[in-house]
Amino acid sequence: MFLAPLALFVDCLVGDPQWITHPVILQGRLITYLENKLYRPTYSPLCLKILGAVVVFLTVGGVWITTWLAVSLTRRIHPLFGALVAIWLASTTIAQKGLAMAALPIAKALDEKDIPLAQTLTGQIVGRDTRQLNGHELARATIETVAENTVDAITAPLFYALLGGAPLAMAYRAANTLDSMLGYKNERYLDFGFAAARFDDIVNYIPARLSGLLLPLAARFCGLNTKGSWEIMKRDAKKHPSPNSGILEAGFAGAMDITLGGKNVYGEVVSLRALLGDKQVSLLPEHILTAVQLMKVLAGLFVVLVIILALMRWI
Repeated sequence: MFLAPLALFVDCLVGDPQWITHPVILQGRLITYLENKLYRPTYSPLCLKILGAVVVFLTVGGVWITTWLAVSLTRRIHPLFGALVAIWLASTTIAQKGLAMAALPIAKALDEKDIPLAQTLTGQIVGRDTRQLNGHELARATIETVAENTVDAITAPLFYALLGGAPLAMAYRAANTLDSMLGYKNERYLDFGFAAARFDDIVNYIPARLSGLLLPLAARFCGLNTKGSWEIMKRDAKKHPSPNSGILEAGFAGAMDITLGGKNVYGEVVSLRALLGDKQVSLLPEHILTAVQLMKVLAGLFVVLVIILALMRWI
């Protein structure tokens, strides 16, 4: 019942230890292997879409089966051992500590006016080109990443851990990893990554909206704009190209009385994103700290929701 809360506790406590190979790295290697075996630029668009769907099926299914076997076999050794393995595996699907540890050094670098360091650090967590970004744009990129990954790296894994334990949480992480590796709208992945991108949209649909429902309450606990969070989320979320990411990005913008969105550059491709929020203010390092705090409070509230839902299953 309490697998999801315990997994979040473990993540907050130890994060991602460097001395052990992270399961997501193994997932990435599997995806790369399957891509190398199946992708051919000469194939038709339809064929590439089918093969991309095969990669999704084999990766998600393979991760679920492997995790289920690991938990089942260790439970046969001892139930407590199996439970600990399940908690650890589920904790690797969550990245609250890692997300905070990635964002806070950027705030520190910006506070110390070290723009080159902030550009380097931001470039490690976003896909856009950060080499020409100023302090405001670096803060915006960081806040948008924190908002978007609050679902991808925290609430969605917790949701699937509640529904199906460590195997389903790991399968979700595989779906998310597939999208991050194949879900690009460029020449190589427009067709081959189509299934990965759509599947990620589907699995994040409910967690993103549950997170959005809790966000105004999290804003209240943080002393932010509760009403603005809800109103901007309802008004602007649909402007985002992602059906899920826009919910929390708009909600964060409304809660913090800032504006997100605008011009992003990916390689040589310019992407003009719709503006989310009303107040055009210069983003400062303090805004990153506020976003991280909002993320943590929302994660805590989501855990409470998970516990309530788990208890309801037992009534």
